[in-house]
Amino acid sequence: MRTPCILAAAAVFSLIALPATAHDITAKSDPKVPGAFDIVGAKATTDGRLATFSMEVTGKAGGMKPKKVGKLQGSKVDAYVWPTKLDPSAAGFAKGSGILALAITAHPDFDDTPLFDENGDGNPNNDGADWHSHWVVLVEDKACTGGLKVRDISPAQDILPPTAPGLPIALDSPGMSPIIKGATVRITVPVQGAENVNFDALAAKLQVHEQGKTPLLCVTGTYKVASGKLTLPGVIMRKDK
Repeated sequence: MRTPCILAAAAVFSLIALPATAHDITAKSDPKVPGAFDIVGAKATTDGRLATFSMEVTGKAGGMKPKKVGKLQGSKVDAYVWPTKLDPSAAGFAKGSGILALAITAHPDFDDTPLFDENGDGNPNNDGADWHSHWVVLVEDKACTGGLKVRDISPAQDILPPTAPGLPIALDSPGMSPIIKGATVRITVPVQGAENVNFDALAAKLQVHEQGKTPLLCVTGTYKVASGKLTLPGVIMRKDK
């Protein structure tokens, strides 16, 4: 498993201003990476109102999830993530507060989508193990083994989207359902200003702090980064209806 540390998390920030040089992202298969996270392609399009992000892997997308530990503290998260150069305010967070990323996550020990019943069993509070969507704001933190964390916030003070679940991190639960089929994972979300914006794609591991302290949710490693070094070379392209 690779970690964002060796990918130089700071490079994400230092390369934010680089011009776009590609549209889709392609990568070679890596036999050392589990097929569910062995990304070989990523793309993103927008019609001006909705943006669609997708990844292609060599194995069964969504076919691998973290093991349950039985409590929130120290629990694990697996995620398909698209970091973007969109300002966090595009998703309802504070302007300039970090890297806005779209994520599809699974974590069997807690539910962070209290407004939605993803598995349709009538209980909206037991769906964390099912793949679901989030907007998150990522920032650097050397306390995290991966060099990045979901930004810690104060829910009563920091600017958050109306569908944020109330956790003390910059995380929103917009309720858009991912489509996971075969080797492809795809998600469509409402967001404006996405045309010609750069993005990347990665499969990541995260972990909740073992004592519930800050940094609360760290990136602890990556299965694979589509660009190799988080250079955000992809471009969200216009696609009319």
